[in-house]
Amino acid sequence: MPVYQLTDELVFPDPSLAEKDGLLAMGGDLSVERLLLAYSNGIFPWYDKGSPILWWALNPRMVLIPEEFKVSKSLKQKIKKAEFSITFDKDFKKVIEHCSQVPRGDQNGTWITDEMKQAYIKLHKLGFAHSVECYFENELVGGLYGISIGKVFFGESMFYHKTDASKIAFHALMQQLTEWEFQLVDAQMETPLLKSFGAKLIPFEDYREKLTIALEFETKRGKWIKD
Repeated sequence: MPVYQLTDELVFPDPSLAEKDGLLAMGGDLSVERLLLAYSNGIFPWYDKGSPILWWALNPRMVLIPEEFKVSKSLKQKIKKAEFSITFDKDFKKVIEHCSQVPRGDQNGTWITDEMKQAYIKLHKLGFAHSVECYFENELVGGLYGISIGKVFFGESMFYHKTDASKIAFHALMQQLTEWEFQLVDAQMETPLLKSFGAKLIPFEDYREKLTIALEFETKRGKWIKD
């Protein structure tokens, strides 16, 4: 199947038309309107600096139901020690900056380009993008960020500078999303860490059904405060 070239028109091809590797389209922009449309259809941007914007609809899709989140005994013990403090939306800019500096295997540089950072910071200011920060002795040592629409959290990236800091941040997010009755976490692609948390790969059509239902709920916009 061809990879579609986007124009200025605010539209995406049907995600079912994506290549086997998940690549659906290229071009367009990272405007708020286009990003929200993309995520609402199970599509997300992922590309390297110097390349055109690439849009993906992975099949199968890695998802996690917040209520099914699994916590290892070792992580439970570390959380009980209460050595870390967790906040939501305290320093989104710093979290995305740290995430952009994480080495990504054989990738040359980062996929979180300056253009991506500015786009997601704008989404954060509008109340659609959120961060979780993990502090140790008042120092930011881990965290994550993502997009929230309806009762879905679309995870984007995480980082840690101290062992288990990102896991503890993710645990706090899952607890909160469960309390807020979120139905779905879109983890995008499979990783050993996500599998250990209880995330699983499902066919894109199953994912799209869950996504459609979860998007019928009102979006929890604005600054998130940890209960």
